[in-house]
Amino acid sequence: MKHAIHKVRSFDIVAAYTLCVSFEDGKAQTIDFQPVLAGELYRPLRDVDVLNRVRIDPEARTLVWPNGTDFDPATLHDWPEYEHEFQEMARRWDPVQA
Repeated sequence: MKHAIHKVRSFDIVAAYTLCVSFEDGKAQTIDFQPVLAGELYRPLRDVDVLNRVRIDPEARTLVWPNGTDFDPATLHDWPEYEHEFQEMARRWDPVQA
Protein backbone atom coordinates (compact mmCIF):
# COMPACT_ATOMS: atom_id res chain seq x y z
CA MET A 1 0.00 0.00 0.00
CA LYS A 2 1.34 3.41 -0.94
CA HIS A 3 1.41 6.19 1.62
CA ALA A 4 1.75 9.71 0.25
CA ILE A 5 4.67 11.62 1.67
CA HIS A 6 4.06 15.34 1.94
CA LYS A 7 6.45 18.13 2.75
CA VAL A 8 5.67 21.57 4.12
CA ARG A 9 7.07 24.21 1.78
CA SER A 10 6.06 27.35 3.72
CA PHE A 11 3.58 28.80 6.18
CA ASP A 12 2.04 32.13 7.09
CA ILE A 13 0.56 33.17 10.41
CA VAL A 14 -2.86 34.49 9.36
CA ALA A 15 -4.54 34.98 12.76
CA ALA A 16 -4.12 34.00 16.39
CA TYR A 17 -3.72 30.20 16.42
CA THR A 18 -4.23 30.01 12.63
CA LEU A 19 -1.60 29.14 10.05
CA CYS A 20 -1.86 28.79 6.30
CA VAL A 21 0.42 25.89 5.44
CA SER A 22 1.63 25.32 1.86
CA PHE A 23 2.92 22.00 0.58
CA GLU A 24 5.29 20.86 -2.14
CA ASP A 25 2.39 19.69 -4.32
CA GLY A 26 0.85 23.19 -4.38
CA LYS A 27 -1.92 22.44 -1.91
CA ALA A 28 -2.50 24.79 1.03
CA GLN A 29 -4.46 24.32 4.25
CA THR A 30 -5.57 27.06 6.62
CA ILE A 31 -5.57 25.45 10.05
CA ASP A 32 -6.98 26.83 13.31
CA PHE A 33 -4.96 24.97 15.91
CA GLN A 34 -6.74 26.40 18.98
CA PRO A 35 -9.34 23.58 19.31
CA VAL A 36 -6.61 20.91 19.47
CA LEU A 37 -4.17 22.56 21.89
CA ALA A 38 -4.59 20.22 24.83
CA GLY A 39 -2.58 17.59 26.58
CA GLU A 40 1.02 17.66 27.68
CA LEU A 41 2.50 18.13 24.21
CA TYR A 42 0.11 20.62 22.61
CA ARG A 43 -1.07 22.65 25.64
CA PRO A 44 2.05 24.91 25.70
CA LEU A 45 1.03 26.19 22.26
CA ARG A 46 -1.99 27.92 23.82
CA ASP A 47 0.48 30.70 24.51
CA VAL A 48 0.33 32.57 21.19
CA ASP A 49 3.93 33.71 21.60
CA VAL A 50 5.01 30.07 21.77
CA LEU A 51 2.74 29.08 18.88
CA ASN A 52 4.20 31.85 16.73
CA ARG A 53 7.73 30.45 17.24
CA VAL A 54 6.86 27.76 14.71
CA ARG A 55 9.40 26.85 12.08
CA ILE A 56 9.86 24.23 9.39
CA ASP A 57 12.13 21.35 10.34
CA PRO A 58 14.69 21.12 7.51
CA GLU A 59 14.84 17.32 7.60
CA ALA A 60 11.25 16.27 8.33
CA ARG A 61 9.78 19.20 6.35
CA THR A 62 6.98 19.71 8.83
CA LEU A 63 6.01 22.36 11.36
CA VAL A 64 7.86 22.17 14.67
CA TRP A 65 7.92 24.23 17.85
CA PRO A 66 10.68 24.84 20.41
CA ASN A 67 9.13 22.40 22.93
CA GLY A 68 9.37 19.53 20.44
CA THR A 69 5.75 19.64 19.31
CA ASP A 70 5.13 18.73 15.70
CA PHE A 71 2.47 17.34 13.41
CA ASP A 72 2.92 14.73 10.71
CA PRO A 73 3.06 16.66 7.43
CA ALA A 74 0.57 14.23 5.86
CA THR A 75 -1.88 15.07 8.67
CA LEU A 76 -1.45 18.78 8.02
CA HIS A 77 -1.82 18.22 4.27
CA ASP A 78 -5.15 16.42 4.76
CA TRP A 79 -6.23 18.36 7.87
CA PRO A 80 -10.02 18.27 7.21
CA GLU A 81 -9.85 14.46 7.42
CA TYR A 82 -8.14 14.57 10.85
CA GLU A 83 -9.45 17.75 12.47
CA HIS A 84 -12.44 16.15 14.23
CA GLU A 85 -10.30 13.30 15.58
CA PHE A 86 -7.76 15.78 16.99
CA GLN A 87 -10.56 17.81 18.59
CA GLU A 88 -11.96 14.69 20.22
CA MET A 89 -8.54 13.75 21.58
CA ALA A 90 -8.13 17.29 22.95
CA ARG A 91 -11.45 16.97 24.81
CA ARG A 92 -10.29 13.70 26.38
CA TRP A 93 -6.90 15.15 27.33
CA ASP A 94 -8.32 18.34 28.89
CA PRO A 95 -12.02 17.78 29.60
CA VAL A 96 -12.23 21.02 31.60
CA GLN A 97 -11.25 23.00 28.49
CA ALA A 98 -13.93 21.39 26.30
